[in-house]
Amino acid sequence: MRIALYGYGRMGKAIEQAAVARGHEVVLRVGSANRGTPPRGAEAAIEFSKPDQALANMRLCLEMGMPVVVGTTGWYDKLPEVRALVEQYQGALLWASNFSPGVNLFFRVNRQVAALMDRQPDYAVRIDEVHHAHKLDAPSGTAISLAHDIDLRMQRYAGWEPSEPDLHQTQVAHRSGPTPVPISSERIGEVTGKHSVTWAGANDRITITHEAFNRNGFALGAVIAAEWLRGRQGLFTMDDVLDMNP
Repeated sequence: MRIALYGYGRMGKAIEQAAVARGHEVVLRVGSANRGTPPRGAEAAIEFSKPDQALANMRLCLEMGMPVVVGTTGWYDKLPEVRALVEQYQGALLWASNFSPGVNLFFRVNRQVAALMDRQPDYAVRIDEVHHAHKLDAPSGTAISLAHDIDLRMQRYAGWEPSEPDLHQTQVAHRSGPTPVPISSERIGEVTGKHSVTWAGANDRITITHEAFNRNGFALGAVIAAEWLRGRQGLFTMDDVLDMNP
């Protein structure tokens, strides 16, 4: 498969290595110097650029009938516009806040725990995420996805709000309506990514954590998603990749 890469930073280079290892060829690398280059000669595009460039890159690929996998985060307020573009051009787009297979399993565990905690009002939730100092968005798209899944499965929580790190939180706010899920974000050194969901009560605490050791899992997942997307039409996520047959 011939691949166009939009965004050729650390993740873009890791994706190229993963693609070549699986027998694919990267035929286009788009960075700030050649922004807006169309994906001619490619069979699929993988977009890992910046939040302010992602929408333009998605539009460009969809206009050209190019299936595109999107790993950039920070643009999700434009999701209705992207859905309309996919429908307008009858294209194929797969987006995810995180392409790591391990993180997507972590998402499922988070949803199961949230469903159980819906019947345990004495426990309060918080999310803590840590990433490298170069990451532009905070909180991470992965943390927002975790909060969204808690929101979907619980009556006590709606949305999210930024919070300071507080690993000793035990207070449960008994309010009349739903409260936002608190998310703390830290940007430290070269940390690849660590996400923790903590449920704390007066007597104990339950924490589930995913920690990435390197970018290889994210890169491999993006390539697998591009392989899966070819020949399909519509708007997809990594859940579709995990659930449906190739």
